[in-house]
This record gives sequence, C-alpha cells and structure tokens, in this order.
Amino acid sequence: MNSRAAATSARVTLYSRPGCHLCDDAREVVVRVCAELGESFDEVDIESDPDLEDRFGEEVPVTFVDGRQHDFWRVDEARLRKALGA
Repeated sequence: MNSRAAATSARVTLYSRPGCHLCDDAREVVVRVCAELGESFDEVDIESDPDLEDRFGEEVPVTFVDGRQHDFWRVDEARLRKALGA
C-alpha cells in the first residue's frame, strides 16, 4: 500500500516531500524491499502537515518501521530488510 495519508497498518512509513532527490532514492529502496518481502508501506508528504514539517524539517526522508524511527536522509537496504525480519 502506498498512500500519502497518515500512517495506517503498514509496517513502514516514509516521510518525504515533493522535489526531494533523497526522498526519491529512499522511495526506490522502500518500494523494492517491501515488494520483495510482501510488506506494505505508507508515504506521508510532510508539507501537508505543519507539525510534521516542524518535526522533520530538512531531515527528510525519514523512515519508520513498526512505529519507530529507523533511518533519515538515506535508507540502508540491508538494515531495512533486517528490521523487517528478512
């Protein structure tokens, strides 16, 4: 599942902003890993929420796994796989 709404039951949440090349790179890793492992993810545009913009600012992309912050700026593929139990 890939949506730009608030996180739901997906194990991975990617907080990003439009026009961010690091976000594009992170999305590619998240999409690939989640597809291979049969996991879903949500993507949230921090510009849609002032609180998220204040919280994450220039640290996007930020990934959360199971509700806990996992990485920011870059997504380490091996680390993400490990966090998801692969």
